[in-house]
Amino acid sequence: MIKQMQWAENQITPQQVADLDADEVKPQQLQRSENLVAPPEVPAPDTEVTPQEPAIVSRKVVESVGEIPNQLYERLGLTMPRWLLWILTVVLGIVLSGLLVSTLALWTPLWSNLDQTDEDAGLGNKEQQKIPLPGELWGKISEYQLSRPMNILIMGIEPVKGTVDGSPESFAGKSETMLMARLDPSDKSIKVLSIPKDTMIAIPEAKGLTKVSDANAQGGPVLAARVISRTLSNAPIDRYIRISTSGLRQLVDQLGGVEVFVPQSMSYQDTSGKSISLVSGWQTLNGEQAELFVRYREPGLGDLPRVQRQQALIKALLERLNSPTVLPRLPQLTRIMRKYFDTNLKIEEMMALVNFSLNQDRDNFQMTVLPGGFSRFSQDPNSYWLNMTGQQSLLNDYVGVNVPGLKPDARPVPKLKIAIQNASNQPQLTEKVIKYLKEKGFTSVYAVPDWPDTQRQTQIIVQKGNRELGANLQQIVGLGQIEVSATGDLESDLTIRIGKDWK
Repeated sequence: MIKQMQWAENQITPQQVADLDADEVKPQQLQRSENLVAPPEVPAPDTEVTPQEPAIVSRKVVESVGEIPNQLYERLGLTMPRWLLWILTVVLGIVLSGLLVSTLALWTPLWSNLDQTDEDAGLGNKEQQKIPLPGELWGKISEYQLSRPMNILIMGIEPVKGTVDGSPESFAGKSETMLMARLDPSDKSIKVLSIPKDTMIAIPEAKGLTKVSDANAQGGPVLAARVISRTLSNAPIDRYIRISTSGLRQLVDQLGGVEVFVPQSMSYQDTSGKSISLVSGWQTLNGEQAELFVRYREPGLGDLPRVQRQQALIKALLERLNSPTVLPRLPQLTRIMRKYFDTNLKIEEMMALVNFSLNQDRDNFQMTVLPGGFSRFSQDPNSYWLNMTGQQSLLNDYVGVNVPGLKPDARPVPKLKIAIQNASNQPQLTEKVIKYLKEKGFTSVYAVPDWPDTQRQTQIIVQKGNRELGANLQQIVGLGQIEVSATGDLESDLTIRIGKDWK
């Protein structure tokens, strides 16, 4: 029987967002059994009891056991000394015991007790739900399915200094990354909305405006969910996931690294003086390099280039997770999730989400960024100000909210801003494409610096999240692979990344 996951009782509205933590499952308390040992029988009054009898019985048992080697010695007609027979009997018993223990060990799953702490055994103070073994989880995962759309707030948290990494206290820092993921079984889609960490918002009981990254530090996931919900026109938030940046490093390392394209050289030096550098080009990043890739910040460009790299890494991680070589690593991945992930998802919900993600078509995975921009009049040049004008379709598609009076962007494709980026290694194609589009009636077409990675196939990158616009442009030009993500030119609505297939 397919188990349909019902989320109605778990949905978090802005008025009920304080209940986010109410679904945590308390570990079972150990109960002491008072009657495991039956009391000795009381003798009848007329029964005569001799105090010496127990000693006599014990001596007889010992003598009987001690006679076993002697009887064997006599019946087998052995000629060896009796002391040698005793030694052989003891050695044989030890060997048989060792074989028994080895057999039991082979039949015990390797991950059942590895790295098990008091918390894992249910003896710790941290209340958390029990996560089943990987074999149990994946054996039943196909039975669980989503029954309705679900919104999940995902935050990458920098661990608080001086705390134990993975402890509840370590998740009380600022959020370096914020994503709203919507999984919708009606159209089998996953849509991810990136929220720049410098987005200006109002936090309850705070003086004036502040950045959205401060919400978790000031009130944990409950306050962060309330703030994001209010920012997105009271969008429902069903669950949250907080990931330690250490968890990202561990996850990438356990996956054997992820392959990404680094568009430009990067160098970074942390507070301890340790420096990390990356060169431009395709490469397989380890955990430490992946963290640098998503956290590196170019001066004067705000948080948007980081958002683009975060989306590129998310895409690379999903491709790596779909590899068959990941299956043997499930025990290690499970331990990482238990230590470096904090969530109020139930086990059944996790299984339904994973099952849903494994059956996704590439075209149904879409990403965009919360619309807005930077103001030259702000005291902080990195502050990001929302601009939701004409974003009804984005709110509807990415968070499931319909706002009365908020109109969608109804401009036809020829009226949109189209960026042309050459990745064909044929410089003359840039002007050729611009001329072609202007002849087709496009009014806002412009060139951007060439993409450093030569591509065989032309890409149509939908920067604002509406795949239909990319499909319309594809129909006009007659080619192009559509990608819905915020990895094109930041000022554009659509970016054409010219490949070698453009003639």
